[in-house]
Amino acid sequence: MPNYTRYTDFLKDKQFIQWQLAPDEILDAHWKDFIETNPGLNEELQQAIDYLKTTGLNKSTLGETERSRLLNNIQSTIERSAKRTKIRRIIQLSVASCAAIALLIIGLNLFLSQEKEIRSSPEQELIVGNLLNNEDIQLITDKESLSFQNDVQVEFDESGKAKITQGENEEKAVELTKSKQNTLIVPYGKRSTLTLSDGSKVWLNSGSVLEFPAQFTGANREVHLVSGEMYIEVAQNRQKAFHIRTSDFSVKVYGTKFNVSTYADSPQSVVLVEGRVSLQPTDKQETFLSPNEQAIYSDNGTFNTQKVDVNPFISWKNGYLEFNKTPMTEVLKQIGRYYNLSFDFGNDVNLQKRTCTGKIYLSENLDNVMTTIGLLSSTKYTKNDNQIFIINEPN
Repeated sequence: MPNYTRYTDFLKDKQFIQWQLAPDEILDAHWKDFIETNPGLNEELQQAIDYLKTTGLNKSTLGETERSRLLNNIQSTIERSAKRTKIRRIIQLSVASCAAIALLIIGLNLFLSQEKEIRSSPEQELIVGNLLNNEDIQLITDKESLSFQNDVQVEFDESGKAKITQGENEEKAVELTKSKQNTLIVPYGKRSTLTLSDGSKVWLNSGSVLEFPAQFTGANREVHLVSGEMYIEVAQNRQKAFHIRTSDFSVKVYGTKFNVSTYADSPQSVVLVEGRVSLQPTDKQETFLSPNEQAIYSDNGTFNTQKVDVNPFISWKNGYLEFNKTPMTEVLKQIGRYYNLSFDFGNDVNLQKRTCTGKIYLSENLDNVMTTIGLLSSTKYTKNDNQIFIINEPN
């Protein structure tokens, strides 16, 4: 048995590494016995385990044969477990739906020097995604807070009464105060549609918060996109302009179709499909958009505009994502929003350099989606309970 005195001694033990990467009954029994017979090393052992879970898996020089064997063991373990376990989606009630979630990325290259601390790693070959806790869609009014587990359709009529449809058959009627603002919260992993009292149709993507009135009573029609992404088809009314306000700018329209994205982890943007809109940051000059143009908001309070194919920006509302040589990081970011998955990308690695071209249909079956991603990006995936493992494949 190796002589263990510091936590780095465990990190030099290939049997310990294999126990952490691909545990089995024999390894579990061995290390359970070790813990019982060496209680004085519990602290060092736990420190080594914690290191592997945070940074250590990105560093070291296991031989190519050993790396391949460990990867095969991991895949076999995941596949065995996946047959016994279904993905669990835990639904929790929470108003704070857009909280940041801790992410994890694991690689298989581990560098351990005999006398030196562990140094930074070259290349990672495995991205781990975690299915996150799924929260309810919430409609918050001045009188009550309503929660819905499934995607919903909310329709307002001119009097301010709302009909809420969840799934195919469940309907609920709600009457809201005309002059009060309401908030629709759509967490990651869910979507919603909203028909406003003027007939304008809104699609809200995952991780979105929208504030709106039950009835437009002033000189203008106005809603506030607090976060996330919306596609809207604005009902034409030349007497009442329609305004969408975000934290940094406002969009003014009279009748048109366009997409607004304000996710915190991506540049804010507006993509115009039809009609004409003006964009105005606080205390800045207006920018006008024509159809098939995108405006990207910059930190200095201005917009950069460019001609685009609008389909990849609005396809989500039709149940699929369209990509054209899109980096893997962006693909996984969008998939993560839609299915409530988290990914971390750490350092620049081969897998991140992959691109996707094609359509990914947003099936309720996550396996179908991940299989499509694998075909479009030359990667493989396996699933274990609430984790998705994406593995780099050589070209």
